[in-house]
Amino acid sequence: MDIVERFLKYIAIDTKSDETSDTCPSTPGQLELGKILVEDMKAIGLTDVFQDSNGYVYGSLKGNLEKAPVIGFVAHMDTAPDMDGKVVNPQVFTYQGGDISLNEEFSIKEEEFPFIKDFVGMELITTDGTTLLGADDKAGIAEILDACAYLVAHPEIQRGDVKVAFTPDEEIGRGADLFDVEGFGADFAYTLDGGPLGELEFENFNAASAKVAIQGKNVHPGSSKNTMVNSQRIAMEFESLLPVDQKPEYTQGYEGFFHLIDINGTVEYTTMTYIIRDHFKDSFEEKKELFKEIAAFLNRKYGDRVQVEVTDSYYNMREKLEDHMEIVDLAKKSMEDLGIEPKIQAIRGGTDGARLSFMGLATPNLFAGGMNFHGRYEFVPTDYMKKAAQLIVKIVENNGKDHL
Repeated sequence: MDIVERFLKYIAIDTKSDETSDTCPSTPGQLELGKILVEDMKAIGLTDVFQDSNGYVYGSLKGNLEKAPVIGFVAHMDTAPDMDGKVVNPQVFTYQGGDISLNEEFSIKEEEFPFIKDFVGMELITTDGTTLLGADDKAGIAEILDACAYLVAHPEIQRGDVKVAFTPDEEIGRGADLFDVEGFGADFAYTLDGGPLGELEFENFNAASAKVAIQGKNVHPGSSKNTMVNSQRIAMEFESLLPVDQKPEYTQGYEGFFHLIDINGTVEYTTMTYIIRDHFKDSFEEKKELFKEIAAFLNRKYGDRVQVEVTDSYYNMREKLEDHMEIVDLAKKSMEDLGIEPKIQAIRGGTDGARLSFMGLATPNLFAGGMNFHGRYEFVPTDYMKKAAQLIVKIVENNGKDHL
């Protein structure tokens, strides 16, 4: 089975995670995919393969060098809750330029996505416009297994042990919650969860979520003067008090943001859900404190009607990886050996690697090759997937050479 066949097989399974679920994994499709991955891993020749009671999948590839550090490779099985993730009609084609038609209604337009010009002549995989693609992160899964199959077929490559893990619920921030770091047994690891060719990341956002609950007072509008308190208007006022320029659509690079991801309300009661992101610890704390200050201001104005709950999600892994830059350098050198230009940048998001790094397993992030994640316009160049698999092999090979 080649890497494209693997990828198409995995994206046909609906593994969309669900933040409202209290189970692990949050959706049954992830268990289904995990069972398939167990069989595929065994068929490749991996050992100690199993799916645990929480849906995590683990496996090992025995090396031939005792002194080499054990490397782990990690990807996640779930797809983003933003859109249906069961891809029943993927399109595989050589891109000739211009707009990419997904269906009669939707296209990846060159005017809106000018970077698609860079892919002329390359084989791409897209959806039919009715689902997301799931390259985040099933491309990573296919790449890890393709690389493992190559390593099994080439025992002459001197290498240490390799560990593989596939996690559930990364897209809802739970991917590392029940990860067995000690049982995994790796000295360090990489997530295959990045975007375009060459991405190499060892820093990410500090992240928190915020729940805002507003209690109003509903009376008949015909006799509501000096009595009605419309919780929806207070919600709009809350949003208006956040810095306008610190919204995702106005930020880039190291700029943090507040993002309103959900609002539901009536006159009587309104709830708002935000995510808070910042690369720097001081400004991250300031952003969280601002939520409390706005709530206090509105409570003085309207009489204790606003409640705010802020919960940290993950932190910038740079704090932990600065003492392990040799593993970043290993990935960088391996890219250069393959003629891939390393693009070292901060993740404007998070990965399982952030949580794992704080759990004691240093885990920077590598590209998986996909573009336009989390929506119908997602696509992946098959050449990028193949190069990601080659990078895994090269990292394992170079790690072995360093410890002969």
